[in-house]
Amino acid sequence: ELYANILFLGNLFEFLGLSPTVVSPAHPKAAPETLRQGIHFSGVRFRYPGDAHLALDGFNLFVPAGRIAAIVGPNGAGKSTLAKLLCRFYDPEEGCILLDGIDLRELSTEDLRRHISTLFQQPVRYNETASQNISLGEAAHAPSSAEIVSAAQAAGADAAIRRLPLGYDNLLGKQFADGAELSMGEWQRIALARAFVRRAPIIILDEPTSNMDPWAEADWLERFRRLAIGRTAIVITHRFTTAMIADEIH
Repeated sequence: ELYANILFLGNLFEFLGLSPTVVSPAHPKAAPETLRQGIHFSGVRFRYPGDAHLALDGFNLFVPAGRIAAIVGPNGAGKSTLAKLLCRFYDPEEGCILLDGIDLRELSTEDLRRHISTLFQQPVRYNETASQNISLGEAAHAPSSAEIVSAAQAAGADAAIRRLPLGYDNLLGKQFADGAELSMGEWQRIALARAFVRRAPIIILDEPTSNMDPWAEADWLERFRRLAIGRTAIVITHRFTTAMIADEIH
């Protein structure tokens, strides 16, 4: 085990020594606190590093401000790539992505990501209390207990948490003693609550209900419609029931 962990540490320090290729400009513009126009992908061409295959080629999309847009398509169509580019984990080879007419490359990466709440397809399961699992969504400004409970209720996670012996103070996961394991669907709702506690003007959800049964999905989608009022949301999905709650489907 010591040998295996030493190998891991070697990889870790090699990773920490990497220089980022996506950097903030010297004189960044301020990201819009509330979108007035929308999100515009214009002529975007992109391939992942080291991959000869183009993930997107001449891609155009406009999502109006204050609307919920569903992105549907088969596996490998590039749906999740849109989320990664919008978070500026990568920059496109050609074309640009605009927020209210401002190129993402003109914004600081920290400011941009502060304005986006994202839930990717595989939620992270932290071996922490239920409360801490949710509060990590807004780690820079520790949310109050009321905000944590409100986010859990919005995501449909409150009932599962209250069934635990210690409620919101109960450890989740089995890495430590007295931790409680949740179903995959319940973990997904915890991750949704983590995304909701972050009051960002842009929400990106990648297959948000993939591990929920139809009844839980219907309940959550109704909650999400209310939560997204006044914000701009992109929902990536292959389920028609999820796409149907959107204002527009691409």
